[in-house]
Amino acid sequence: MAPIRTAAALLVANDDRIALFDLQRQQARLDRDIKAQIDTVLGHGQFILGPEVSLLEERLAAYAGARHAVAVSSGRDALMIALMAIGVKAGDAVFVPAFTFAATAGAVASIGARPVFVDVDAATFNMDPVDLERAIVEVAAMGTLTPRVVMPVDLYGLPADYAALKAVAERHGLTVLADCAQSFGAELGGRRAGAMAPISATSFYPTKPLGCYGDGGAILTEDDNLASAVRMIRSHGRQGTGDEAMVLGLTGRLDTIQAAVLLVKLEVFDRELARRREIAARYDAALGGAVATPPVPAGAESALALYTIRVPHRDAVRERLDAAGVGTGVFYRLALHHHPAFHHLDGRKLPISEQLTGEVLSLPVHPDLTDAEVDRVIETVLAAVKPA
Repeated sequence: MAPIRTAAALLVANDDRIALFDLQRQQARLDRDIKAQIDTVLGHGQFILGPEVSLLEERLAAYAGARHAVAVSSGRDALMIALMAIGVKAGDAVFVPAFTFAATAGAVASIGARPVFVDVDAATFNMDPVDLERAIVEVAAMGTLTPRVVMPVDLYGLPADYAALKAVAERHGLTVLADCAQSFGAELGGRRAGAMAPISATSFYPTKPLGCYGDGGAILTEDDNLASAVRMIRSHGRQGTGDEAMVLGLTGRLDTIQAAVLLVKLEVFDRELARRREIAARYDAALGGAVATPPVPAGAESALALYTIRVPHRDAVRERLDAAGVGTGVFYRLALHHHPAFHHLDGRKLPISEQLTGEVLSLPVHPDLTDAEVDRVIETVLAAVKPA
């Protein structure tokens, strides 16, 4: 098997290669404005919870249509802090999709609760409401855990089926916490990610649709009490500027410099989303007869963190694309219950999640792709999937 390019090759295009992500092009496009914002931070010296953080929180909340946005140190910390604010503790069960990044389940386990894996829908890759109902009933029947939270993930940028998931959660008295680490900017039923659940957690990791120059995240909610708890937890459990810990907390604040970067990127975010969707529409039209393209249900708009197809013989196809200079990614090679860290939690049948791990392949969809590069990706994929 030919070697696949390194992670660095996925991030930056070299020569005529098309990178899966190309952050350098975006940085060059926004360079002057970002440097000016960072210089302002360097000038005032408020590197922790400076004015840019508060301004970013206001703009994030306004963009998402949420009452509160609280900027935090990473997407995983956002999940942990949100769970802590809800009051999740040891002995509680949190229902998470089996097909997602490890941080989703890791955040649950890190606060002493237990992640319970739920299978996903084969078309959307998001949590399956039917299997969620089964999982809740199974856990309740065992009697060793208390079902507390349903935590769907908006995988690849497409919102989960919140209407169906909320209906299941309400029948069993559970809270819905949205993991929208990949979907900030997505829409469903006229609402944006961050305002689709009572509390939501997102990530600003550099390769996300809205990304900073390091780790970062945010928690969004309509609930004043949850927002107050989140603000205390992110700063050692303190309230305001006092040094008294009111609750157990973390060092979970977003750096002011990262907030400055995000303020600039938020100004161009809608244009970048529009370009991602334009590229995705071209892929859909050209590739739909050759591979399984990602569906977007009526009433939804994906943030397109990743444009992910399903294809048989995925690894062979990926090798051909790599040889032709087209960067790709596999998200994810293992379902969560097959990770060594979570293998002891295995026990439920999760066939769709296991099947997807051998078929998914993500193509470049970043907003700085040229039309010629999009054409080349299409031509290369069509050639790579053609039977020998």
